[in-house]
Amino acid sequence: MAAQESVLCLSSRWPSLFVARMRAWLGDEAAPFFQALGAPETGLRLNPRRGALIELRERLPWSVTEVPWCPEGVWLQDEGASPGTHPYHTAGVFYVQDPSAMAAAVLLDPRPGEWILDLAAAPGGKSTHIAARMGDEGVLVANDPSRRRAPLLAMNLERMGVTQALVTHASPAQLAEQWPALFDAVLVDAPCSGEGTFAKDPRAVKAWSLRTLARYAARQREILFNAARLVRPGGRILYCTCTFSPEEDEGVIAAFLEHTPGFRLAELPALPGMSPGRPEWIDGPSILQRAGRFWPHRGPGHGHFYALLEREGEPDEDLPGRWTGQAVPGRVLRLYRETLGEVLMTPPPERGLILTADDNLFVTPMDPALWRGVSVLRPGWWVATQRHGKIFPDHALAMALGPQDVRGVLRLEVEDPRLRTYLQGSSWGDEGPEGFLLITVEDFPLGWAKRVSGRVRSRYPVHLRRARL
Repeated sequence: MAAQESVLCLSSRWPSLFVARMRAWLGDEAAPFFQALGAPETGLRLNPRRGALIELRERLPWSVTEVPWCPEGVWLQDEGASPGTHPYHTAGVFYVQDPSAMAAAVLLDPRPGEWILDLAAAPGGKSTHIAARMGDEGVLVANDPSRRRAPLLAMNLERMGVTQALVTHASPAQLAEQWPALFDAVLVDAPCSGEGTFAKDPRAVKAWSLRTLARYAARQREILFNAARLVRPGGRILYCTCTFSPEEDEGVIAAFLEHTPGFRLAELPALPGMSPGRPEWIDGPSILQRAGRFWPHRGPGHGHFYALLEREGEPDEDLPGRWTGQAVPGRVLRLYRETLGEVLMTPPPERGLILTADDNLFVTPMDPALWRGVSVLRPGWWVATQRHGKIFPDHALAMALGPQDVRGVLRLEVEDPRLRTYLQGSSWGDEGPEGFLLITVEDFPLGWAKRVSGRVRSRYPVHLRRARL
C-alpha cells in the first residue's frame, strides 16, 4: 500500500505520461522503480592517481558501500553528507558521480596507449574516469560543443590530475571533418531527456514531453552518425544516456545499425546489476537485447543505458602515435628548466612541450599539426606560464604531482585553519627556506604557494577560491 501511495505521489510530481509509460512497461516493478528514482543517493569514484583504492576507501570520513560493477566506485550510506565541500574533493581524491554512470569507462575499456575521444564530455565525470584507466599513456580528447561548459570540463580534468588530455569545444560534425577514422574508441554520452535525473533536476521534469523525446532522438542519431566517422576500423563506440526512453535508447541504436554499414552491436560484458535492452518497447529487432540498462531499483544509481558498437576491419598501420616533439624557443626552454629544476625533484617534462601564443607552456600528447584549426581550450597538460621574463609553475602541474615529486612541501591536516586560509588565497607567517611549496591536505595536492620573507603566500587560482569550505 505504501508503495502504491508513493507512485500516486510521484504521479503529481512528475509528468503523468512518463509515469503511465513506465508503469505500463515495468508492471509490478514500477512502484520500487519510482521509489528508487526519487530517493537521494550520492556516489563517489575514487582516483587511483591519489593512491591505492583500498587505502583511499579507508581514509574517507563517511560510511560507504562499494559499487559492484566499478572497483573505483562507492556510494555513501551517510545521509546529509556533503562530499563536494570536503578538502579531499578539492584535492581530486574522488569525483562525485552517479554509480550507474561509472559503468561507462568499465564498458568502454580504455587501454594505455589508445586514442580516445569523449564527444560530449562536460562536466568531466566519464572523461576523468577514462583518463585514470589509461594511466599517463595515449591520447584523450575531451570535447564539449558548448563553449560555456568546456571550462568546467577543463577544471575537473585538472583537479583529478589528468595529464594526457586535450580539451576542445567543437561540434561532432566539425571533429569528424578534422579527424576522420582517428580514434580507437569514441564515447557518445548523448544529451538526452534526463529521466534518470528527475529527482535532482526540475528543469528536466518541466521540459519532458513526447515532442522533447523526439527532438533528442533526432539529435542523438546525428551525433552517433558523426561518431562513426571518427572511429577507425577495428575501433568501438560506446553510446549511453541517463534516460529510460526507448526512443532515445534502443530506437537510436536501431536507426544507426540500419543506416550505417560496417558496424555491429557487440555483446556487453556481464556487469552485476545490468539488465538487457528492451527491443519490445519499440518493436525492434531482438539483437537490441545486447544493449544494457541500469535501473535505480536494481542497484545503486539512478539509471543509464549503454550500447557498444564495433567497426569492422583492421586499423591502418600508419596511424599517429603520441607526439614527442617540442616547440619552445631556446631562451624559454632554458628558463623553464632552471625554474622548475628548483621546484621539482626530477627534471621537468619536455617531450611534447609547446609554448602557446599567450605564453603558456603545455605538454601536448597530439602533434599540433593535427589540431590546428580545431577550437582548443587546452592542448594538453598546462605545466607553466611565462610572464615578465619569468616562469611560473601552473596549478595543473601541482595537481598531477605528489609530495615525493617536489622539493618544498607544506602538509596540512583537514582540521588545520591554514587550509581555509590557503583556499581563500591569503597568507600566513611561516619561517623557512624561500621558494615554491606544494600545499597538500595530508598527502594529496591542493596547489602552489610561495614562501617569501617569512610568509607563505597562497597561489591558489583566483577562479577556484572559495569563501568557506
